[in-house]
Amino acid sequence: MTRAAPTFAFAAFVFVTPALAAPDPAVSAPESAPSEPKHTNRLIDEKSPYLLQHAHNPVDWYPWGEEAFAAAREQNKPILLSIGYSTCHWCHVMERESFEDEEIAAMLDEHFICVKLAREERPDVDKIYITAVQALTGGSAGWPLNVFLTPDRKPFFGGTYFPPKAAPGRPSWPDLCQRVAAIWDEKRDDVVKDAEGIAAKLEELVNERPPDAGALTESDFEAALAALKRNYDSVNGGWGPAPKFPRPSAPAYLLFAGVRFGDREAIDQVAHTARRMAAGGMYDQLGGGFCRYSVDERWLVPHFEKMLYDNAQLIDLYLDLYQITGDTDFADIARDIARYVLRDMTGDEGCFFSAEDAASEGKEGKFYCWTKAELEQLLTADEMGVVIRYYGVTRSGNFIDHSDPEPLPDQNVLSIADPELAEGEPALLASAKEKMVAARNERVRPGLDDKVLTSWNGLMLGSLARAGAVLGEPGYLAAAEKNAAFLRSTMWDAGEGRLAHRWREGDRDSAQILDTHAYLLDGLIELYGVTLDPAQLRFAIDVADRMLEAFYDEEAGGFFQSAGADDLIMRIKEDHDGAEPSGNSVAALALFKLAEITGEGRYRAAADKTVAHFSSTLKNVPQGMPLMLIAAHFAAAHPSRAVIAGEPGTEATRALVAAAHAPYQPHKVVLGTSGPVEEFAKGLNPEPGATPQVYICKGEHCELPTADADKVRALLQLGPGKESPPPQ
Repeated sequence: MTRAAPTFAFAAFVFVTPALAAPDPAVSAPESAPSEPKHTNRLIDEKSPYLLQHAHNPVDWYPWGEEAFAAAREQNKPILLSIGYSTCHWCHVMERESFEDEEIAAMLDEHFICVKLAREERPDVDKIYITAVQALTGGSAGWPLNVFLTPDRKPFFGGTYFPPKAAPGRPSWPDLCQRVAAIWDEKRDDVVKDAEGIAAKLEELVNERPPDAGALTESDFEAALAALKRNYDSVNGGWGPAPKFPRPSAPAYLLFAGVRFGDREAIDQVAHTARRMAAGGMYDQLGGGFCRYSVDERWLVPHFEKMLYDNAQLIDLYLDLYQITGDTDFADIARDIARYVLRDMTGDEGCFFSAEDAASEGKEGKFYCWTKAELEQLLTADEMGVVIRYYGVTRSGNFIDHSDPEPLPDQNVLSIADPELAEGEPALLASAKEKMVAARNERVRPGLDDKVLTSWNGLMLGSLARAGAVLGEPGYLAAAEKNAAFLRSTMWDAGEGRLAHRWREGDRDSAQILDTHAYLLDGLIELYGVTLDPAQLRFAIDVADRMLEAFYDEEAGGFFQSAGADDLIMRIKEDHDGAEPSGNSVAALALFKLAEITGEGRYRAAADKTVAHFSSTLKNVPQGMPLMLIAAHFAAAHPSRAVIAGEPGTEATRALVAAAHAPYQPHKVVLGTSGPVEEFAKGLNPEPGATPQVYICKGEHCELPTADADKVRALLQLGPGKESPPPQ
């Protein structure tokens, strides 16, 4: 994602190069390494898939760490920090063009200590330097991120992708590096002085304590709704021009506020967008699951990588739409996403993998695209006629990879061009799809990024748990429970009370990241609300307590992205809900929910202070933190507590749990009567064999208990300005 940033005006020699219009996080996976590679560097000993992709570059790469920093100090060289991730398209383009070139590599090794960093494994480091590049260029930044640092890790210049040869408005990578090296040699004292100033100004900027703008009012929430509705594309859906990203937190707020304030237009914007996305090539029409983003305004041509965090959030979005509209097409999309994840992105241990590449056999989209000639060989004439019309297949195709010097010709990205054919020719379409799926399964699959991130697993386990309850799919709930068990046994160190961020091939890291804790906490609360298992609630409390201990700013409010480490030059608070929601937004909402479940005021106090810390942003730039707006409204309203007094796991109790989760109601928690729950719920612990009942409570007031599932659904339904059914 790109985002605007404030500018600095003190780096006298900075090259101001334009950032890419949008960083391009698609995959172009490198070809399989030869059995005896010509070059091998230090990255060969790492576990990160991204770092291992660069282990046979001729560049003498170091991983981020003290060995690299010591070498820079001893040799008095600047550090070239290159940041990317395994499914980043332009990262691999730059690797192919520059980092695999022996002459360029020799020049880099002569002048710099070259360091590779995987942004998904150290988002705290990435956040510092991408913020610096945004400030230095006065614009946006993305990946690959290439930053030049002094030996003590302070930035003095940076940019994104640079070509091997000069292009209009962009210097060549070799020329730029040689110029940076010359300035370092000739004006080193000035560079160091400027870098010190940049770091000091950056820390002042990012950690400036904003004024408390006061509690948000109904007019603030309505103004945020209006701001998020602007720039809507009424033809294609989505907001703003191409490239188009889902950014699920924004439509989530539109749905919430649309229902809450009776704004049908907001609901229709999201529903139209979701339908267009699911009909486009950004959605895998044969295998399910969404790609990262669309390069065009029509959601037609994606960058073909699939990310776990996108698909987790989109399950929730399609569930929301199903609950609000009753349209079963939205439920079907949520099921398709879940099936894709459980089929292709889940390990035997129950862990969820991070991503699938865009490329196979070195070609982006090769696994997903079709030529008309291929289909003519595969299908009958009748099937072909239906497929041409339904999927919009043409002889010349609709996709060409312009970053590839030898792109595949005549490629068709499948999209639903004529949806009525699904009704008119269902048998022919079904037989054609069956043949296409079988043929595609014989192709070389895109590479799998099989690292396990606790944060993204937390998002997915929560979404699957909710989908299990809303859709009546016990397999989804079982997968969520198995994932939670894996995370607890593998990522959580109960003795030290620490949560690991990344695991791969038996190795877990030591990075302490806010998102790791906030996302898992949110997922565990969702899982607890479906299972009523006190063990899940206790695990959630352990994670919440560690999150408060390691990341919470007691003085100003809000959470730092990192617990602090010797390799960081500063700590930053994330204040933007982007492709991934801010850890602050997720933490605030999860703590509000945990306070309602447990009755623990300290969780509510921390969440309140976090919302207050970001209140100025919420009032002045509400579109920047839509999930924090939902958290703020959760606090301002009186959320519902559905206390289910019944033996967990029985058929009758499960039916009432399903009823509590059936209506659209983001401002609720579901809890049982045993374990560390609030006092009223604890006093309702039923006798064995008693008929389960539900108490719907708000604040100190509770409705009379009921065993009527229809009444439970009605009492929990969110409506415009009151508890009533949403607009239809």
